[in-house]
Amino acid sequence: MAINRDKLMDVLEKVHRGSICKQFDWDTRVIPETIAQKLKKFGLEKRCDPANPINQDLELADRFFEAGLEVATEVGMLCTDTERVIKFSREELQAGLAAAPAEFTLGEGDQIAHFKHRQLDDPTPPIWVSPLSIAVTEDVFEPLVEGIAAIPEVDCLEGPSLETIWGAPLRAGSPYELLAGKLQAELFHKVIKRAGREGIGLYAVGTSPTHYGVLGGYGVPGGYKPERDIVLLLSPVEIKTSYENLQKLAHAYNCGGITYGGSWSMIGGYAGGPEGSALSCIACTIILYNVYQCVNGASFPYDLRTMGNCGRPALWALGLVFQALSRNTHICANSVLNQTAGPATPMLLYESAVGMMTLATCGATSCTGPRSAGGKYTNFITPLEVKFAGEVFKKTAGMSISQANDIVNKLLPKYEEKLGTPPKGQSFKDCYDISSLTPTDEWQKIYDQVKDDVIKVGIPLG
Repeated sequence: MAINRDKLMDVLEKVHRGSICKQFDWDTRVIPETIAQKLKKFGLEKRCDPANPINQDLELADRFFEAGLEVATEVGMLCTDTERVIKFSREELQAGLAAAPAEFTLGEGDQIAHFKHRQLDDPTPPIWVSPLSIAVTEDVFEPLVEGIAAIPEVDCLEGPSLETIWGAPLRAGSPYELLAGKLQAELFHKVIKRAGREGIGLYAVGTSPTHYGVLGGYGVPGGYKPERDIVLLLSPVEIKTSYENLQKLAHAYNCGGITYGGSWSMIGGYAGGPEGSALSCIACTIILYNVYQCVNGASFPYDLRTMGNCGRPALWALGLVFQALSRNTHICANSVLNQTAGPATPMLLYESAVGMMTLATCGATSCTGPRSAGGKYTNFITPLEVKFAGEVFKKTAGMSISQANDIVNKLLPKYEEKLGTPPKGQSFKDCYDISSLTPTDEWQKIYDQVKDDVIKVGIPLG
């Protein structure tokens, strides 16, 4: 779907002429008060059910969507640079959702990935975008990407991101970042050809802490290709945008490209508990598809206490958000799964099994991940957890939410007490042979054991 110039100009007009709101007031008054009012109005308070981590009440999901539409209409989106609010009428918001495609493609040749809106219990395999933009050293980038690209379950690539560029620190907003955007594209093209995945769709640009990485790497000779790749627009919490994101949007328009719109909401943050976070995510998603005219993306919850979304409250909110979007829109909604444990630990795989199954059964079109060790450590991502997560994501498509809920309740006790103090695990260099791209015996045995465990409780990986 081409970015519409008139809609883009309307957004930019609102960015500079909308009503004024200080960011402090937005965070401490507008968001929490509006969320609380709508939760009460629609009877959505205290509805999180930890005993059922995957919501089983679909009428509840529909009410959350209706409440989210009201929040989106009343609140709008704050531009942090101008401190003005971008607002749309209810009818405009609905028209923006209607204009979003129900399906689209990334990639080219025999590597085309077909994204399609999914219903609950939909047997259509969802799209696995991997990995997240976890920072890695330059010597790790190529072998890691080659190992991940060789995994058949991986449909598109986003990360990792470069920590340095030709040995120099990658300073955000500096010319280094402009150079890094192009370098990451060049490295991708080199490695995917070696892995036999030439033409695979790319999310641009992982190494772009501001807009300069996208300006340097997308739509330039030898860079990311607008005809097959997609620009990442990641909005600040809660329901905000910035000049950085709008610069990326304008650049995507100039290049004839398409956009991904993503954000998140913190359980325990400005939106409140899991119910408030879920409501904020739905409202934000509705606005993302209007401000950015995106073809993929969504807002998703994290738990502020664990910085993950594989515990009971976050899983409940995560599943409910995607149930609401699946049942009430035709968008190609994407989530990010945020695991807390690191590579070479059973916990990372159990978190992945629970989270990926939740998304597959609740109607997500695609997921980007994993965020091994919460993305906190350099080089802490390996191909083996990418493979495991992708296997679960694809194989649980078509499973009922009731069956998935039963399985989640069997797997959560294996790790939920450790969510506050997850094991760090090992780096790529410590648990992989970089030359042969094979895991250590220890890491392979953990994978085999956890795979057997999840098969026994009903995940069809056999």
